[in-house]
Order: sequence, then structure tokens, then C-alpha cells
Amino acid sequence: MVDTEVLIAGAGPVGLTAAIELARRGVTCRIIDAAAEPPRYAKAVGIQPRTLEVFEGMGVLRQVLDSSIQLRGQIVYVNGAEVERVALTLPADIPYQFVGLPQYETERILRKRLDATGTHVERGTALTHFEQDDSGVHAVLTDEKGERRVQAEYLIGCDGAHSIVRKGLGLSFEGAAFAEQYMLGDVELGWSMPRGYGIRAMHRTDGVTDDLLVCIPLPGDYRYRVSMLVPEELATAPATCGDAVEHGFEGSHPPELHHIQAVLDRLAPERVTASSLRWSSVFRISHRIVDSYSRARVFVAGDAAHIHPPTGAQGMNTGIQDAHNLAWKLALTLAGIGAPDLLASYDAERRPVGAEVVGRTMRSAREGIGAGETDPDFVIRREAQLLIDYSASPLVSNAPADTGGPLPGRRAPDAAGLTRDAVAFPIRLFSLFGRTDHTVLIYVDDTAGPESPAAVAALTDAARRAAHGRVDVYLIAAADAEPESSPLPVIRDRDGDFARAYGAKGLCAYVIRPDGYLGFTEHAPTPEDLTKHFAAIFR
Repeated sequence: MVDTEVLIAGAGPVGLTAAIELARRGVTCRIIDAAAEPPRYAKAVGIQPRTLEVFEGMGVLRQVLDSSIQLRGQIVYVNGAEVERVALTLPADIPYQFVGLPQYETERILRKRLDATGTHVERGTALTHFEQDDSGVHAVLTDEKGERRVQAEYLIGCDGAHSIVRKGLGLSFEGAAFAEQYMLGDVELGWSMPRGYGIRAMHRTDGVTDDLLVCIPLPGDYRYRVSMLVPEELATAPATCGDAVEHGFEGSHPPELHHIQAVLDRLAPERVTASSLRWSSVFRISHRIVDSYSRARVFVAGDAAHIHPPTGAQGMNTGIQDAHNLAWKLALTLAGIGAPDLLASYDAERRPVGAEVVGRTMRSAREGIGAGETDPDFVIRREAQLLIDYSASPLVSNAPADTGGPLPGRRAPDAAGLTRDAVAFPIRLFSLFGRTDHTVLIYVDDTAGPESPAAVAALTDAARRAAHGRVDVYLIAAADAEPESSPLPVIRDRDGDFARAYGAKGLCAYVIRPDGYLGFTEHAPTPEDLTKHFAAIFR
């Protein structure tokens, strides 16, 4: 007997994302968390533009934007003098900017969305042991009533840096801890610094940073999450967390206002008094990554798979996208239509991303974000997680000759100025995506030729057969094209924005995955091309 199709250990942002994405595809899941109450720490604050695109598809974008503050840039001070002022401004082709939101608020929004699916977090429930075989995963859960056994088809470990799931799989977690300890606090700073700008103030002696203050804006008047080096009286001994991984909050004596104020007095760019301390903690940082993101029916995601410095707000966002990547693949597999090797692509796609983030955040912590780079547009897009590349994935078809558009494996660009019948205003390309199934976009312009209607029909039939009907198909017509009557929804590229973004000319086809990445692009495609592409994803 199977109690649930998927058991998720950990109800932070990563576990909640996995549960939402599975539930909205009709998968039954249970999500447990050992903590009796949701934590109130602003552990992660920054939300990247790419994650906002994910949240748009999950149906929580409005709530996130309503509750957050735009992160507009960073001002850097060294020994009291301003040395750099960076604006966090993305090019016009990106729909969202950077925002700040305390992690507990992100979790609250995601929990409410999950509740709407009929799935609820089981709090005070810990995973204590599991085994797996061909029939599923056999887990032991413990709560105030004692132990009980649960059987699931699959298990996802979203249970943090000290993951029970990772340890139970016997995965290696190579890396080390930073020698420095830090302290965090959520306070109000009534100063004149520009709203939405982070403040990084350092003291250097002979080029070496020996004192540090970082203030990240939070929603609300003058609220910041501040981080700084720990004073000697609050420092803790190594390995207080009960295992070899020294990462996360620790210490029985949290910092008080006077500890934070002492650092502000030394480093703040102007005189300011900290007030309204909401929470504080000492924390340690490690850099580690697992040797595999999965074994058979069990997966790890987020901090259970990779930990690293918080520089650039990469951790939570990377974990959310781990879950986003895995969920649609699990859903197809549970529906009996996923290709035999579909789940193996989770490790193939996400572990290289995790390894790159760990390495980059370590360099950024030591040298600063973008150190040594000469292209600021590249740096900001990379930090915004817009340059993730799955081109080496077994699910991605080989790229055609360079057409000026994005290559398979890259994020699908948005496009503006599209029109369709019965809609009185222009629409965005992203508004067409259902975000649960694949989307096929077939483009035609006035050079496509008289045979294009038959070609479009053949491509549509091939895609629907190969994807078991789990595909939405749209005809994108250039402004000067005159397509014959089509059973497909016709979207007009009124301003040519789609053609420019995708390098489209003549007759083209694009397959966009449920997670928003391009799996296939082809000029003059054939039905056989599409069938071959979908064979790596569907049975």
C-alpha cells in the first residue's frame, strides 16, 4: 500500500515549491517538517528576477511583489570612504527586477498557495529513517504520538544543510567551513541612506578586510537585515550542530542590540542608532556540494545538496529552482508517461548549476561580486540567474546553425507587443504559458511559403502524439504574414519582438519546457525532429 506518491522532508521555500508544483499537477504528496512552528528568521532575503518568473507560474507573484521591497543597488565603503555604487538595473527584455523579502514571508506566501491545493504541512513531524527498494520508499516518521511508517513512491529531501535524507543516502558532501563566524539581526536604522540600497562597509588593514558590516533592506520603514563579524564573547566552538557540517544558525546567546550597535559605531557611513531588534543569531558558513542529487527513488534539493556563502542571494533561489526542475519530471513519471531516463536528468542538469554557484559565491565572498569581470551586463544577468544553461542535458536537442536567437538549454526569453483576437491590449509571451505542460511555438512569416499550413498541421499533430497531449501549441504569426484559417490559437507578433528575441524567420518551431527553458529550436523543422526531441522526455 502506498500512503502518498511523494514524501517531502522539509517545509522551507524549497520543499514548499516542490509540493506546490507537484500538487498543481495532480500528484498526491505529504510534506513534513520537524519544527513545530514556522521559523521567524530572515535567513534568505534576496529574490532573483528568474525566481520571480518561477513565482509567476506558481501563482504567487502578486503576493510576493505586494510584500517585498525592490533592491535597487549597493553602496560600498572602505575605511569610511565610498568606493563604489552599483545599480541593480536589468535590461528592458527582463520582466522583473530584484526584490527583498524575509524568508519567513516567502514561506508564508508559499504555504498559503499550498493550502489552496488541499495539501498542508505536517508540523512537528520528523523523518527519522528510510529505506528504498523497487516498490518504493519506506519511511519512519516521528511526532508527539510516536513513530509511524509511511510508504511513498518517491522521497525528496529539502531538509537543509544537516539533511537526514542526504545522510541516509550516504552521499558525500565535500567542502569545508569558513573560519569566520557572523551574526545577523533584523533591526531598524533611521539613517539617510537611499531606500532599496544595500550597504557594505569594510575596514581594511594592508589590503585585508578585518571588520565588516552588511545591511540588506527589508520591507518596512528603515528595516534592514544586518550581518557582521561575531565579537569574541559570542563566538561558539566548531561543530556545535551535531555533525561535521558547520552551516546555519547556532549559539545559545544571540546578539543583542548593543553588539550590533558597536559595529555600527565603527563602520556605518553615518551616525545611526539601531532599534526594534526582531531577532538575531550567530551563524557559520560552509561550502559543500553532494556527489549526486539522487539515488534511485530519493532526491535532495536546496541546502541538502549545496551550501555556500550567502553572497549575491543565490542559495534559496537555487534551491527553489532545483525543486521547480524536479517536480515536472516526477509528475510525468508518476503519470506513467515519462521517459525511462527522465528523472536522471535532474542530477545532470542541476548538479552543474549547484557546483557553479558554490564556486562563484566563494569567489564573491573573498573578492566581491563580479571581481575580474569586464562585462557588467553579463554579471548582472548571471547573478539574476538568467544565464543557467542546460545545453549539455540529455533532454535538450542539438542547436541549429546560429540564428541570433537563444540556444536550446537556455532560458526562454519573454516577448512583448503580441496581440490576439478578442484581447483589447498587447500581451506578453509568458502569459501564454500554462507552466504545467510543454509549450510548442510555431512561427511563420511571409517567407514561409504556401506549404506552411500543411507543415504547421503536421508539426502540431507530431507534438501532440509524442507528448501524450501534454502540450500547448500556438501559431506565432509575423505582422505581415497572412496565415490561412488555423485551428491553433493565432498570436500576432505585432512589433516583431518575438522574431528579434528568438531569431525567427520563415517557418520555425520552439519547444519550451514547463520550467521555462528552451528544449528545442529549429528552422524549417520536420515532424520527425519534434518526435525525436520528445522521445527523450515522454515514453
